Amino acid sequence: MAGFTVAIVGRPNVGKSTLFNRLLEQRKAIVDDVSGVTRDRQYGIADWNGKTFNVIDTGGFVTGSDDVFEREIRKQAKIAIDEANVVIFMCDVSTGITDLDEDVADILRRTSKPVYLVVNKVDNQQRQLDATEFYSLGFEKTYFLSSMSGSGTGELLDDVVMHMTDEMEGASETPDIPRIAIIGQPNVGKSSLLNALVGTERNIVSDIAGTTRDTIHTRYNMFQKDFMLIDTAGIRRKQKVTEDLEFYSVIRAIKAVDEADVVMLLLDAEKGITAQDLSIFSLAARKGKGVVILVNKWDVVEKATNTARDYEKALKERLAPFADVPIIFTSVTEKQRIFKAIEVALEVYENRQRRIQTSTLNDIMLKAIESYHPPVVRGIPIRIKYVTQLPTHTPAFAFFCNLPDDVKQPYRNYLENQLRSHFNFSGVPVKIFFRKK
Repeated sequence: MAGFTVAIVGRPNVGKSTLFNRLLEQRKAIVDDVSGVTRDRQYGIADWNGKTFNVIDTGGFVTGSDDVFEREIRKQAKIAIDEANVVIFMCDVSTGITDLDEDVADILRRTSKPVYLVVNKVDNQQRQLDATEFYSLGFEKTYFLSSMSGSGTGELLDDVVMHMTDEMEGASETPDIPRIAIIGQPNVGKSSLLNALVGTERNIVSDIAGTTRDTIHTRYNMFQKDFMLIDTAGIRRKQKVTEDLEFYSVIRAIKAVDEADVVMLLLDAEKGITAQDLSIFSLAARKGKGVVILVNKWDVVEKATNTARDYEKALKERLAPFADVPIIFTSVTEKQRIFKAIEVALEVYENRQRRIQTSTLNDIMLKAIESYHPPVVRGIPIRIKYVTQLPTHTPAFAFFCNLPDDVKQPYRNYLENQLRSHFNFSGVPVKIFFRKK
């Protein structure tokens, strides 16, 4: 099932990032199970009344001078229309309607997708009155809110998630086979990898920036292996297109992550892992997807005795705390280790499906708890009595104890490491919950 995506568009300084942070805040405690998430996120997962969806803050993607700003913001409005399920168009009551607001409104009026006009910074009676001028932009759904205080966001979110049921009912048409997404920065070798695996040159790219091209699905059925490859490489760099290309490929990558069971993240060996790669990595981890990292173009790196070992060690430090991830050094052009990459991705898929018998789990984990007890809290020892695997899509375990709220992160990490050392969950995020016994 593809994910439901909401994009927030509008000119600079109207409060897009504040709203974005507020939407993510609802889920903070759960979302940040994977610590080390980059703080300047431009995308994340929001949760409203039990419905989860992707949110994209376009503000993080625009850089440059004022004239570039205006052009980019118009482009982003168009991309958001093409790629998102719902668009939130944000304006600022304190400045009134500007020319750029008019321009963006003009683009958004032409779409059949739901557009919600949000007038921000409406935090007193006078501004409530001033905000009525925004009705003249002609959007049926108009909300007055203050993203700083959060007033008015509930009503907006109620209406946004109403679209989810219809949009999201369609289950995937493909049979129940592993789905592996190929993700990475432009020019890192995604299309070449797909072509090398499938063995045929495919017409993947189109010169027109902003052509709506969904992620490409390729059924792979050779050498007794059967899986679906999801490729996000449907964009070619044009000279002048930089900022919007990044925004565009990020929306694509998020959609691909949603559709996949396992994400193959391609890195350029010479450039290493970028902030954008880390963001996608943590997003995949939070969504419970399996992850395999391919360090591509390894053939051009000068090597000494321990080059690969040192590179892997440094990479795992950047990925911490979720560092139990397979790292494979590949060269797509030389066809080095690309089939190994697929084998490892399929192993990670198996790990993600792994179910452990409750009796085995308790035998091993209670011994581990016995040899290293949880810390004492306010003079009371924490006693973990029982552990069971939850019936979820990704590995999740419930530990039943007397003080579930008092188990701190270091002890969670210890339990996760014990689970990983006894059962193979390589490449798969493991979630741990504490429940009252």
